[in-house]
Amino acid sequence: MRTMKKSISTLLFYFISVSLFSQKVYTPDWESLDKRPVPSWFEDAKFGIFIHWGLYSVPGWSPKGTYSEWYKYWLENKKLMGNGDFTGTEIYDFHTAMYGRDFTYADFAPMFKAMSYDANEWAKLFERAGARYAVLTTKHHDGFALWPSKEASTSYGRPWNSMVIGAHRDLVGEYVDALRKTNIKVGCYFSLREWGNPLYTKETMGLFYEKHFFPQLKDLVNTYKPDLIWSDGPDAINDKEWQVERTLAWLYSESPVKDSVVVNDRWANNTGRKHGDYYTREYSNSSASYDKPWEECRGIGLSFGYNQNEDLEDYTSPKALVLTLVNIVSNGGNLLLDVGPNANGKIPPIMQERLVQMGDWLKVNGEAIYGTR
Repeated sequence: MRTMKKSISTLLFYFISVSLFSQKVYTPDWESLDKRPVPSWFEDAKFGIFIHWGLYSVPGWSPKGTYSEWYKYWLENKKLMGNGDFTGTEIYDFHTAMYGRDFTYADFAPMFKAMSYDANEWAKLFERAGARYAVLTTKHHDGFALWPSKEASTSYGRPWNSMVIGAHRDLVGEYVDALRKTNIKVGCYFSLREWGNPLYTKETMGLFYEKHFFPQLKDLVNTYKPDLIWSDGPDAINDKEWQVERTLAWLYSESPVKDSVVVNDRWANNTGRKHGDYYTREYSNSSASYDKPWEECRGIGLSFGYNQNEDLEDYTSPKALVLTLVNIVSNGGNLLLDVGPNANGKIPPIMQERLVQMGDWLKVNGEAIYGTR
């Protein structure tokens, strides 16, 4: 009996030791963080769906060749950048003619009702497309949150999330629940930049991080436990000011997704293609390969957000999309293909058609795509 007890104690000590040893703790420095292995699911996935959806989907308009999700910035700064020759006032002129001079960007919030939004239908479409992960804009650069984020409304001093105004629904929660019924991994886009946040200034970055950014990110991660976090918009602010090492150390060591989460490289103006689990590209024609997993993101059209101004010829053909996927995968990357639902949450039929066409091709040829290196 004594021998048996000793053997059981030895085994328990062994398993506890192995368990503790396997629970890797990463310290807030790049030397430690860069040693974390990338969860293999991401490199196996190869094809994902990007979803840009927010208040900018209400006007859903920008000149061809520009990003409609930048509507607030174009409107308030009378600037415009993209493919084409612009005066800079195109959005302002459209907005004042359509809504009037006294109608602000914030006035779109009550109109963002998401009445046709059915996350389960989205999930079925993404499954049919052959996607292995999806990434939803839980908060874009306007700071409006698609989940009940108290930080959003507190920081802006007005209702600024989808639970308290507009849809009065937890749009992220519905998205996560729907994807969890499938084999599609859950990704959450999370903007660093916030154009209208009073704390988002060079001088108050410390306060912005402590009172808004970090607690809001923790809330998103703790509540929805995403498989991927797609950060974006660091502006001309470095990793020390953004406290990136502290953020990733928490994600990798303490968060509920510490062993499975994958993050990209857009955490500061000096982390791109240096740090993070994988590198990102956007509307690139390059065939370059990298020393880490990487991903190309692009829209089916010329904008990420819904743009009613785009025509049939502005959408990429099924053949071109397949060739894009093959080219990217042959160089070791993933394709993250974007759709822009309208304000009601309906994915435009032409985008649905393109996804179905991609899925039909992948049913036949997926063996040469998924899980390859």
